[in-house]
Amino acid sequence: MALGSTPAIACIGIIGQHDNPLHISLFPPHEDEELDMSFLLNSSLDIFDIRLRNKTVDQDLGLLHAVDERLATYGWLTNTGIKFIIAIDMMGRPPTETTPNPQARNLPPVLGLRDSELKPAFKAIQSAYIALLMNPFYTPEVRTPMQVMHATGKSAEITSKKFINEIQRIGKTWYPGITSI
Repeated sequence: MALGSTPAIACIGIIGQHDNPLHISLFPPHEDEELDMSFLLNSSLDIFDIRLRNKTVDQDLGLLHAVDERLATYGWLTNTGIKFIIAIDMMGRPPTETTPNPQARNLPPVLGLRDSELKPAFKAIQSAYIALLMNPFYTPEVRTPMQVMHATGKSAEITSKKFINEIQRIGKTWYPGITSI
């Protein structure tokens, strides 16, 4: 782990009921790793499927898998089958003067994360998603991606600027130990 760095969110994925990506946000220093992060999110969906088949699913799935000593994914399942996946970079990014919370600049090094440390981020993502669903101009995914493409000519991908900005804010604000976002 780099001296003075703290774990940070590398990627947030919102995945539809049919395992199609609805939204993917990447965070520094992973902005240019869209293909790698898509692969990471896709491989995390296998863990969702295994747990669903074994009926061992709670809303908070916790750690889905650790890719290596640097990256790990955590999952959250909504009542409607939408999946939220957060990829954490344990090396994170070094704190800067623009780190949202001054306390985050002075945190001791983190050697691991408890599942509960991501609950504030997942709850904030869920709140943002609920606000998106309440928008009368947003049509949620109710059919398979192919049916949506065939009927409307467009994908089910989320394009709401307000939602995307909120996901970006959540990803940049979160740090281990934060209690509310």
